[in-house]
Formats: sequence, structure tokens, C-alpha cells
Amino acid sequence: MTEIPEHLLKRAQAARERAGGAEGDAGGDESKIPAHLLERSKSAREQAAGGGSEVEAVPATGGGAVATATPPPVASGPGGHTQRLLTVVKSGSIQDVKLTPSDKVHVWPHLLIAEFVAALACLAFTVIFSVFVNAPLLELANFNETPNPSKAPWYFLGLQELLTMFHPMVAGVTIPGIALFVLILAPYVDNNPDKRPEGRKFAVALMTIHLMFWATLVMIGSFFRGPGFNFVFPWADGLFFEL
Repeated sequence: MTEIPEHLLKRAQAARERAGGAEGDAGGDESKIPAHLLERSKSAREQAAGGGSEVEAVPATGGGAVATATPPPVASGPGGHTQRLLTVVKSGSIQDVKLTPSDKVHVWPHLLIAEFVAALACLAFTVIFSVFVNAPLLELANFNETPNPSKAPWYFLGLQELLTMFHPMVAGVTIPGIALFVLILAPYVDNNPDKRPEGRKFAVALMTIHLMFWATLVMIGSFFRGPGFNFVFPWADGLFFEL
């Protein structure tokens, strides 16, 4: 059996109470009830009061009489009304559906197609660039002659620059280790779910400081270090940097 919602039961109970209270005030409420409904209810009451006990004698074929009773009247509601309005249920009021907005999309095809197109674009750019521009390759390395200045690749020039300022243990282990440890802890310290840059001020500031610190060291090691890895001005002494 289907369970009736509680709010519908309350509405039905209130309707029954209003109908029961209106029976005693029929004289005042007659003007609110349509005339054809009053006539129908009056005829139903008369039929229920006078026609329930009628017995009709039907002559039988054998010379006797057979008594037949009229069928009982149709069941009626309060006041003899045969039609009654229980309640008016608005569409959708029984099922309370709450839709929650979602900003998630499927990995396939939304994400993978975008990544595949981006990979094809990068590959096409690399191929076209390599056709028209030759790589700046140098001669074979001579292990008997060390170039001066001897610089690491650009992505390691930050560490090489730190080695000119601190002890190798501090420059090569302590400072990079602290930086990596802070970046690892950053998602746990700033657990803001907002994806807008203006809503993630702590994360944006931390990453900006990290990149600017490392970029500054790389630029100093690339353009401001000359023979003997000494500090020079590139506009005065020249540029000692090769890709």
C-alpha cells in the first residue's frame, strides 16, 4: 500500500473539520454553494430517507407474489453530498526534488579531447620550428680544456648561483629542501575549494614568490656571471651565456 504523505493527511483533516463545521451553518453558507449542487444533495437525501425501505411486489408466474427491494442508495458524504473535494494537490508537491549545481565534467570526452588537441598543436609547432631553425649545437667537448665560465644548464643555474652565496650543504640541500617541503604543505594549509585566482590569494602569493625567487637566481647566473663566475654587467663586459 502506498504511504500517503503527512502534509496531504493534514490537508484532508483540515478539510474534514471545515466540512463538519459548515454543516451547522448551512443556512449562512447556502449562498456559497451552487444551486444545482443543492438540488442534487436535496434529492439524494430524500431518496435516502424515503426510498430505502420500499418493497415492491412483483407477480410471479406461479400465481404468487415475489417481494423485491429497491437497491440501497449510493453512499453519500456529510450532509448527503455525493461529491466531495478532498484537497487540491499541486503538481510536483509530492516529490521534493532538490537539484544541486555541479561543476564537474567527464574526463572522456571533454578533458582528453582538449589535451589531445593541445598535444597535436605542440607537436606541429615543434616540427615546423625545427624545419626552419637549426639547433645551436656546439663542437664536441674537449675534456682537456674547461670553458670559462663553466655554467650549468639554465634550469640548474639557480642552484649554481646559490653555491656562490652559501655553504654547499645549505645551498644544495637545506634551501631547496625547505622550499619543496613548503610547497608540499601548501595544499593542506590552504584548503580553500575556490578555483578563482582572486579567491586563492595565499596559494597565488606562495607560488609567485617561489617562481620569482628562482627566476631571479637563474637570470643572475645567466646574464650577470662572467669568467670565473664573477659578477659582471652584460652591457659593459658582454654576454657570457649560450643556450
